[in-house]
Amino acid sequence: MNRFDGKVVLVTGAGSGIGKACAIRIAREGGAVFCVDLNAESLNTTVDEIETLGGSATAHGCDISQEVSVNDAVAACIAKYGSLYALVNMAGILRFDDTQELALADWQRVIDVNLTGTMLLCRAVLPHLLESGGSIINAASTAALSGLPCGVAYSASKGGVLAMTRSIAVEYAKRGVRANCVCPGDIKTGMTDGIDFPASMDFDLLPRIMSISGAKGPEALAGVIAMLASEDGIHITGEDIRVDGGTLS
Repeated sequence: MNRFDGKVVLVTGAGSGIGKACAIRIAREGGAVFCVDLNAESLNTTVDEIETLGGSATAHGCDISQEVSVNDAVAACIAKYGSLYALVNMAGILRFDDTQELALADWQRVIDVNLTGTMLLCRAVLPHLLESGGSIINAASTAALSGLPCGVAYSASKGGVLAMTRSIAVEYAKRGVRANCVCPGDIKTGMTDGIDFPASMDFDLLPRIMSISGAKGPEALAGVIAMLASEDGIHITGEDIRVDGGTLS
């Protein structure tokens, strides 16, 4: 398929995990990918892989929690390619805390990256998506739909992403811009590598976030996101698509 021929897609979190899988998938389908991440080394690796496959990609470092950094990234994308067809918002962070012990600074950091960062990207790209009739795909989570033990900050941030995405979808539907989010569950991305669990964590509750069929790689999500971003998703907006192997079924 060449669903993205002649189209430019901005992907955040493109250095690893779901963001990287999406960047590669979209490039394989002919898209020019503007790859955004805070980690320059992993970001350059993604771009190198895309170019090795014969695709087109550009790396740009960005802290999505910072307004100036986000605005600079979107401006650089437009300066490079002249247009923007879709935003794939996959950058995010995860932490586990005993709610009673959660430090305000730790709460704020999760909200700043996962929720405020998602909003800043959406806000910055909307003028360009209005011109192209494009779309937004945000990363929510099954944590937005079901309780995540010791995940109060993460769950709140992803619940906010879900509600925000629906609001954008309604506000811009008549103006030709679509907005959807995906709710991944039990996807192997490396996000949990090095995670510290609080002493109070009840590990008997962890099966609540595990899929029936077992964890899958980020490529399982990339195809769904590519569909939502493409013309194949032309009549889909305001949706949250669970990709969780039956976790919440």
